[in-house]
Amino acid sequence: MSSLGQWAKSYRDRGRYTPVGVAFHWIMAVVVIFQLGTGWWIQRYLVGGEKLAAYALHSQIGLTLLVLGLLRLLWRLIVPGPINDADKPGLPSTIAHITHGIFYALFTVLPLSGWAMWSAIQPARPLYLAGLIPIPPMPFYDLSREWQFRALDWAMDIHVAAVILLALLVPAHALAALKHHFIDRDDVFEGMFPEVLDHRDHPQGSRHTPPPLADRPDGGRG
Repeated sequence: MSSLGQWAKSYRDRGRYTPVGVAFHWIMAVVVIFQLGTGWWIQRYLVGGEKLAAYALHSQIGLTLLVLGLLRLLWRLIVPGPINDADKPGLPSTIAHITHGIFYALFTVLPLSGWAMWSAIQPARPLYLAGLIPIPPMPFYDLSREWQFRALDWAMDIHVAAVILLALLVPAHALAALKHHFIDRDDVFEGMFPEVLDHRDHPQGSRHTPPPLADRPDGGRG
């Protein structure tokens, strides 16, 4: 086993995510909440340069979220998550895995639809990933004005629908995590919590017997 695999296994065997996985989760959580808040606040701006600048910042952070989501997915494929109480066979586990899949889909759909909206506003201007790397607009400038407006409308409809779904899933996900921690009293929430802030010592590892891989909804792929 490689050193990376051994390092990851030392966390996984205790029902915990690696520090990298934990960092991805909480950084993306902060970015998502920031994007939801600023997206709502931007609607209060009057049409003009200030609103356009706010849209540009919102779109650039959205593209950063897209990159973070792809990197997180790549990390998850390389380093599977732990087998914890969320992997117990049953409907709640299935719902949890479907919800995670929807989150990954939204982390793709939202930035791309926002990028399309920005690109449909002519004259299109580049966005800057992390404020440094220029990202050219989608090639809508060759379209007629009619089709540019159609692209803008379609992208906006997709974006709004995805925002509504995300705004519903975020509190549902948070409430589910709190239920696991305070009502079910299992190891799901603490596995994603920064270990330096968890003062409880569990020398035996996670507080349940991990289910057999064959019983997991994802077949043990993390």
